[in-house]
Amino acid sequence: MEDSEFLVRPDPDDEGLFRLVDGVDQDGNRIEAPIINERPLTLYLNDRRIVTAVTIGDHPEYLAVGYLMNQAMLRPEDTILAVEHDPEARAVRVRIDADRDLDAMMSKRTHTSGCALGTVYGDILERFAEVPLDPAARFHTAWLYALSRKINTAPSLYLKTGAIHGCVLCEEDRPLVFMEDVGRHNAVDKIAGYMRLNGIDARGKSFYTTGRLTSEMVMKCVQMEIPVLVSRSGFTAWGVELAREAGLTLIGRAKGKRFLVLAGADRLVWDADPAAMAEEPRHARRKGAHADD
Repeated sequence: MEDSEFLVRPDPDDEGLFRLVDGVDQDGNRIEAPIINERPLTLYLNDRRIVTAVTIGDHPEYLAVGYLMNQAMLRPEDTILAVEHDPEARAVRVRIDADRDLDAMMSKRTHTSGCALGTVYGDILERFAEVPLDPAARFHTAWLYALSRKINTAPSLYLKTGAIHGCVLCEEDRPLVFMEDVGRHNAVDKIAGYMRLNGIDARGKSFYTTGRLTSEMVMKCVQMEIPVLVSRSGFTAWGVELAREAGLTLIGRAKGKRFLVLAGADRLVWDADPAAMAEEPRHARRKGAHADD
């Protein structure tokens, strides 16, 4: 696939994102293995410290803006005055033109199932059913197969180092914005931040993740107003329950010819024959690809 299909995709040649570590393989041979980096990044809203995230270190401005959006601390009507990244302090400060009762929001904290311990603040669950998802949106099964093939064969940090999640903003059968991180919630937030700072709205979009379809992933996707969420991994019961409540289309176990829809199947346009689809090439299969075999 041509790189021109992506607006942004991972750079597996960025030596700042991984390091070579000496080791020994199963045959006793000495090897150098590329290992993904982890770094702390502290996020501020105006003068208030919000959280320190563990991240691979790329796209810090997008991560900060997206995190604040998905926590409803940064709202669509807010004007972003500045996004200031200080590499030495490992911090990003987002300045907006509004005051927010952050004490009240941060007093309502829920630890989620996200890798590296995700957190949801405030009354997001209380307002969950009020978020509008386009009831007229449709998603073609032919797009699903095309997206799976393109995403899983694109150059990525996962294929170089493993130990990382990927998320992709898509439009029809085109992957637009591909982000990776040690926590899938970070990868989602980077995409949300990219959308906000580049003026991309959710109309006509779908979202692909390599991670599990948990309550956290569903909440973030709904918060971004994207009506279709796809994963090559499986579901949790609460994730399915929340997707049905919100009217979100939830597609999981999307590997090769197969997929499973547990919410919002009425959005699907069945225009592909699974029997005609090729199985995934083995080198592109991610961890857990054989779990349902």
